[in-house]
Amino acid sequence: MNGRLKSVGLALLAPAIAIVLSILVTTLVIAAVGSSPGEFWSTMFEVPKPRLRVDIVNQTAMIYIAAVAAAIGFRMGLFNIGLEGQYTIASFSAATFAGAAYLGGFANVAASLVVAMVVGAAWAGIAGVLRATRGVSEVISTIMLNAIAVTLVGYFLNNYGVKEGNSVHTKNLPSGTTLGGWSPFEDRDGDIWALAIVAVLVGVGFWALLNKTRFGFDLRASGQSESAALASGINPKRMIVISMMLSGAVAGLIWMPALFGGARNYGTSFQVGLGFLGIAVALLGRNRPIGMLFGALLFAFLSVKSNDLTFGTDVSPSIVQITQGVAVLAVVVTYEVVRRWRTRLEQRAVSRELTATTGATA
Repeated sequence: MNGRLKSVGLALLAPAIAIVLSILVTTLVIAAVGSSPGEFWSTMFEVPKPRLRVDIVNQTAMIYIAAVAAAIGFRMGLFNIGLEGQYTIASFSAATFAGAAYLGGFANVAASLVVAMVVGAAWAGIAGVLRATRGVSEVISTIMLNAIAVTLVGYFLNNYGVKEGNSVHTKNLPSGTTLGGWSPFEDRDGDIWALAIVAVLVGVGFWALLNKTRFGFDLRASGQSESAALASGINPKRMIVISMMLSGAVAGLIWMPALFGGARNYGTSFQVGLGFLGIAVALLGRNRPIGMLFGALLFAFLSVKSNDLTFGTDVSPSIVQITQGVAVLAVVVTYEVVRRWRTRLEQRAVSRELTATTGATA
């Protein structure tokens, strides 16, 4: 019993230290720039209004999908920093296909989701093939692919998009294609998007893939040691390509809840930055489904509440970005420190047991 309590205590020690460090560092930064830490924390800890609660749920769904996409790469030992470009070009492709209305009703939605996944997988697969065949770092290739994706989307949007005033966007989705949602409060507070359920399916699928399939075992084995994986009959190069494509396929789904929920086209309503948030949340959640869920909820809460800082205090909303960055850094550092300390405690315990056994034998 004591051993179990000790294990739980060590598991909770790292996140507890990370939270304290994040609060302290954020408070010092706010005070250093001449703002009021009290106003910041009172605003952040204030219960969100119904409209903001809906926004938090919707943002959590998209951030969580992005985190899972990043975690797939991390589990393979790959740093897929190209999520931003992958979900940008996939969202544009899906919005273009859906707006063309080749199909009707839910069939158009389902086909558009497939288009988003295929385009995202193909775009990420470029980096996977370069890494597997030419040894090109996926960090470098995906950064370049991000820029290329944004440029391509901008070109096609400006030349073939629908222009309305100073804005340009893809064709609006047909009325039968848009999905309803759940309105837990009044109509003016908005709906929780129907495709937010995709985040749940992605999380469950990610857990099942890692823990219940041979591919998940091969993925984790290849990520820990390519040489050991090769010796056990796993083809690491093949796993690199498949993992990058799977990561890109999930990345293609990031903005789909918003597209079929409230945006209805790709244009000024497109939300950038979700790919980079997903990478941060994957690190924050230690690439584990439940951990990433809490991380996505935290980041969504901070992002939505940052609007209150603009209207209610003199604290810059940019402080929220600092808080997010400090939280990720604190979690990474504290988990490593606690892991090393736990290893030392285990080594000492084993040493004591060996000493006691040797003494009894003598």
